[in-house]
Amino acid sequence: MTVPRQSPSSQEPPRPPEDRRHKIRRRALTLLIIVLLIGVPAGYLVISANQSRNSGKDKEAKYAATGLTKGWPSKVQRRLYQVPMPHPSGKVASYETNNWKTSRLYVQFQTPLANLDVFLNDMGVKRSDLKKGKITISARDQKITGWDFTSPGPWYGLVHKQKAPKPTQDVMVSFGNKNNPFFYVVSRTVP
Repeated sequence: MTVPRQSPSSQEPPRPPEDRRHKIRRRALTLLIIVLLIGVPAGYLVISANQSRNSGKDKEAKYAATGLTKGWPSKVQRRLYQVPMPHPSGKVASYETNNWKTSRLYVQFQTPLANLDVFLNDMGVKRSDLKKGKITISARDQKITGWDFTSPGPWYGLVHKQKAPKPTQDVMVSFGNKNNPFFYVVSRTVP
């Protein structure tokens, strides 16, 4: 059997050897592609894992807290417990407890006097509902939060009872700083 010969026009001329610069560029491009395809996703996974771990630590610290912690309660907590915190407010701290019988949100904050009526109206009560010298937050709740209502006031308190499932709020207001009263709120719900 004879093999047909190819015509000289269909044969490719032999390639010249690859020069050194072209070889280095090709290898650099290959290395860059490998880094982009493997290194970037691996780096993303490391960053994502660290963020997830840190988030878990933050949540663990939040739920392991056994008293007031600095910072605003979440919007969901404020809505659920009907604690309408006015803006601006400072020295904010909160704490939430839950059990099978009762859930409570403890909140303290200081706000300008102009916000007193705003806060009370948003809660559904009036300034006249505040009673001078009336301690409305129980000794049990004071012990949990570390609040002490024996210091010089004047102190005002009110209890805002609502029909379940709406929460009941115990409120204490200190007018030790007349321009910036300090509020203490315990809002409790019964599941």
